[in-house]
Amino acid sequence: MARSVDTCPGGDAARAEADRRPFRAGYLLGMFAGLFGMLGGFAALLAWLNHTDNLPPPAFSNSLCVDEKLHFLRHNPIADPNLLIVGSSVAWRHVDGDVLIEQTPGLRPLNGAFCGLHANQSTYVANWLLDREPSVRQVVMIVDPLDFAGCWKVPDAVFDREDADHYVYQQASRWGYYMRYFSPRSLLRNAQTVKAQRANEIEWDPLVFTRHGDGPLEPRGDRGLFYGKPDALDNSCFAALGTLSARLQAEQRQLLVVSTPLHPQWKAKVDADGSFLTRFDEKLTAAIAGNAGAQYWNADREWVAPPAAFVDAIHLRWSAVEGFSNALAEQLRESEQARLGESVLAGSSRFGAP
Repeated sequence: MARSVDTCPGGDAARAEADRRPFRAGYLLGMFAGLFGMLGGFAALLAWLNHTDNLPPPAFSNSLCVDEKLHFLRHNPIADPNLLIVGSSVAWRHVDGDVLIEQTPGLRPLNGAFCGLHANQSTYVANWLLDREPSVRQVVMIVDPLDFAGCWKVPDAVFDREDADHYVYQQASRWGYYMRYFSPRSLLRNAQTVKAQRANEIEWDPLVFTRHGDGPLEPRGDRGLFYGKPDALDNSCFAALGTLSARLQAEQRQLLVVSTPLHPQWKAKVDADGSFLTRFDEKLTAAIAGNAGAQYWNADREWVAPPAAFVDAIHLRWSAVEGFSNALAEQLRESEQARLGESVLAGSSRFGAP
């Protein structure tokens, strides 16, 4: 019986390779089709959320209230501000820019405070805004003890400065940032609430801004003290404040550090002997001691707020903010008068007293 002879050596391997080629081509085609389908679906989702006013801002920080503040700054530029307010939520919610202007004509406030920041992060934001707003001559940093604990746990950079520059100040298209900061879970979660928050329909977490960037908070009731005993004070937090103070001194810009009013019941509960808040005062004073033009105002001690003014241990309701802002305006006037007095004395010593 004659055996068949394979006249094409390696023929089986060649046929197998030929069979695999359509498989590879189909696989790649399917992969790219799926990819573009996902991108198309994501784009359609963004368009639909935008159409229904449920589209959150790009997730630069993945914190909705921080990202929404960037969104506000993008769409509401303040021309040549000369007063910058920085800090965490107590700075955002405890200042009424209209009251400051009423008390000090010519003042152009920009509330550049963001919620939920530690002191090192507040100084990061302050440095970013100072670089972008050269007209600022006075800086107010409103703080509470919680801001100065645990700075070592969090990075300084709240968001990427370059991206924030392009988005806020150069009006770069927002759509690319939804891809760069691709976070569908966060997007869908925030889309469920952002419209109501912007409409002030979620009373404990509104995303409402005044024309200056302030954040009114006026719930119907309160939520008790809410905050427990703060963590130990972190020296790196105070070092960050000291660095900001040194920069402002070099640039001949004023700094006023304000310790916000605190609920009296909270102080009695977490600091019965007053030693913790005494250390807080001492560390704040020491952090800015090298800046002759910097001042510290302990509003917790010098501006008495009744318990009804608070919504929790550290936050004032908006109806109480007017009184606090009036007192802050007075402090700013005193700071300016002190600065002018020092300038006159400096001029007299330079040229000789008449």
